[in-house]
Amino acid sequence: MQKNVLVTGGAGYIGSHACKALAKAGYVPVTFDNLATGWEEAVKFGPFERGDVLDRARLDEVFAKWQPVAVMHFAALSQMGEAVANPGPYWRANVGGSLNLIEAAIAAGCLDFVFSSTCATYGDQDGVVLEEETRQRPTNPYGSSKRAIEEMLRDFGIASGLRTVIYRYFNVAGADPEAEVGEFHLPETHLIPLMLDVVSGKRAALTLHGTDYPTADGTCIRDYVHVSDLVDAHVLGLRWLEAGKDSRVFCLGTGAGFSVRQVVDEARAVTNRAVPMIEGPRRAGDAVCLVSGSARAVEELGWAPKRSTLKQMITDAWRWHESGHYNK
Repeated sequence: MQKNVLVTGGAGYIGSHACKALAKAGYVPVTFDNLATGWEEAVKFGPFERGDVLDRARLDEVFAKWQPVAVMHFAALSQMGEAVANPGPYWRANVGGSLNLIEAAIAAGCLDFVFSSTCATYGDQDGVVLEEETRQRPTNPYGSSKRAIEEMLRDFGIASGLRTVIYRYFNVAGADPEAEVGEFHLPETHLIPLMLDVVSGKRAALTLHGTDYPTADGTCIRDYVHVSDLVDAHVLGLRWLEAGKDSRVFCLGTGAGFSVRQVVDEARAVTNRAVPMIEGPRRAGDAVCLVSGSARAVEELGWAPKRSTLKQMITDAWRWHESGHYNK
């Protein structure tokens, strides 16, 4: 029996990798994306339905057509600096769109829901490995909107029997090892692709957003997880729900953080090229240090991250970077 999974944001960075992982696992990923930040060229592993999660009628059409057994929800606005300056679109798209999606899924009898949340719901908690029970206190509208969606999912679980797996993670890096899909945004704001643009001469220099953080080298610290490992966890989460298990929250990370300067040093080693840098001010809403554990995912899901070393993530990202991007 064919098992269709509706993947919102499936034309984006993480969503496209999830579609490949789903197809490899025997599912049919149905990408639902408005292409505002995604790329139709990234839809390679299943059918494509263009639409916006703010359009309830369009969602109802797609649920009726494909009758998915589950939803994997990645679609969101995600730029923290932009969210601080202009929070309205983040609450409208992230929370309003998710409400539409949840209600459409329940109306269609699709009650298994895997949600892409974020460690930004925890805010700035230095010196703490973030775990599932760590207090959530977001410091920007992006993190606040994701926390609100988590609460919505819990409420609908009680009211309608919706069962959810929620993943909290922060910096996703790397690319498909076979370079079929990868990371590419317009405008680009993520550290590793920006850095590789500098390495390849497409940008003059990498801007360090803040060099006065209370860290060993003055730059902020993040936990990085390989995108392939991340989407493997999403497939395991889907199977968790298929097995009839209860709703669950999982953090996904390595438990180790790297500063921006450490990431740059590793890029120099991997590419054997210079990374010119200029120092800039901090970005609004950026935390000093975010490091996430994953003990629960390892123990309960059997998640076994295989590529989440800094060297491997940059190596795979560099391979993708050099292979060519989607159409601009």
